Amino acid sequence: MYHITEYTYRQAKRIGVTVKPSTVKDKKIDVFRNGEKIASVGGAGYLDYPSYIKKEGLEHANFRRKLYKLRHEKDRHKKWSRGWLSDQLLW
Repeated sequence: MYHITEYTYRQAKRIGVTVKPSTVKDKKIDVFRNGEKIASVGGAGYLDYPSYIKKEGLEHANFRRKLYKLRHEKDRHKKWSRGWLSDQLLW
């Protein structure tokens, strides 16, 4: 099970959602808005920005963040989509 980081909790508060560990086995977190689940995001088999910081250091995490944002350019700009939520909460 994925341990939700303080970074993700801060990001969730910033955009007005709450997060809990996902009930979907291949996702990291479930995202709730006004008490209603709106999405499950984050591939459980992949690292995210705070995980890279912890494992590889800030410089490498910033490099991986840049690559993530380039790779997901098409799906991270539509507000409240899973891609946008993942970008906002995990990267």
